[in-house]
Amino acid sequence: MKEAIEVMNNHRTYRDFDENYQLTEDELNQILTASRQAPSWMNGQMYSIVVIKDRDIRKKLVEMNPGNPHMLKSSVFLLFLADLKRTQKVAEHYQVDYPIAEGIDPLITAVTDTALALENAVIATEALGLGSVVVGSIRKDIKEISELLHLPDYVLPVAGLSIGKPTVEMRIKPRLPEKAVIHYDGYQDYDYQEIENYDKTMEIFAEARETKLWSKKFADYFSNKPNTGVDTFVKEQKFLKD
Repeated sequence: MKEAIEVMNNHRTYRDFDENYQLTEDELNQILTASRQAPSWMNGQMYSIVVIKDRDIRKKLVEMNPGNPHMLKSSVFLLFLADLKRTQKVAEHYQVDYPIAEGIDPLITAVTDTALALENAVIATEALGLGSVVVGSIRKDIKEISELLHLPDYVLPVAGLSIGKPTVEMRIKPRLPEKAVIHYDGYQDYDYQEIENYDKTMEIFAEARETKLWSKKFADYFSNKPNTGVDTFVKEQKFLKD
């Protein structure tokens, strides 16, 4: 296996997978075990992982989200869930109140735990010589996916992960300049030129799927109203009050 820092520094996202390749149970278990060893607040482990092998379920996921056919073509699709159902069961057992809907901090905690587990799965996948792609767009169909997978209250789909054997080699994508991301002993503002420099870097990188400048892509994205379906869903799932 590769050294952890080498794996992380060489991270690439893969979207094209060998449809005939199947992960071994050992490979899948190594990925899941590494994911479960991720750090979590107070060792709360406030997440769950749904391993989706069933092709009919995965076909339905692609029907909802046709821009991500790899959810079917990869070897396996994992769905990472922020899960406060487990602690709700604990509260019931001890017959204590469970007022998590009165503030957003419990939800942030659970989503953070979920993201850490997801990243561990990505690193483990790459250490095994396989590839993956994180799918955040599952939140677009958050209610439908929840119903499809029979998710209980206090459970929130955060992101998916397609895992498989890549068929197309990808380049390591340049990251934002250090000055725009890393701050020492407090937040330091930076010149907008740093963002313009990154726009130029990404233009030179010339990823085929990118049709806009990096900055323009996010200016356009955030000029639209957020996906309020998520707001409705977190209230329905008892994470927040109306």
